[in-house]
Amino acid sequence: MLMHCPASLVRIPDWRLTTAEILYHMPDHPGVLQTFVWQKVDLAPHFPELSRFLDFWRREIEGPLHSVRVASAALTRPAELRYANGVFTLH
Repeated sequence: MLMHCPASLVRIPDWRLTTAEILYHMPDHPGVLQTFVWQKVDLAPHFPELSRFLDFWRREIEGPLHSVRVASAALTRPAELRYANGVFTLH
């Protein structure tokens, strides 16, 4: 038996291309910051893949984290149509 679900209750997972800019202190020179860029498809808004990676970093990598800046972009969007401003002749 199929049940009717209101549209407000139906949630599609929000997979996004996620990029994190990680600034960390160099182990041998703590006053120097180094940049590492991480990118993967992840599930917004909790970003479990990024969280696992940062947990791994804290456990296994010697360079202490300074800051993490996160950006994400939707993988699917409505189609974008634009009219060409010109005439094309095919032979």
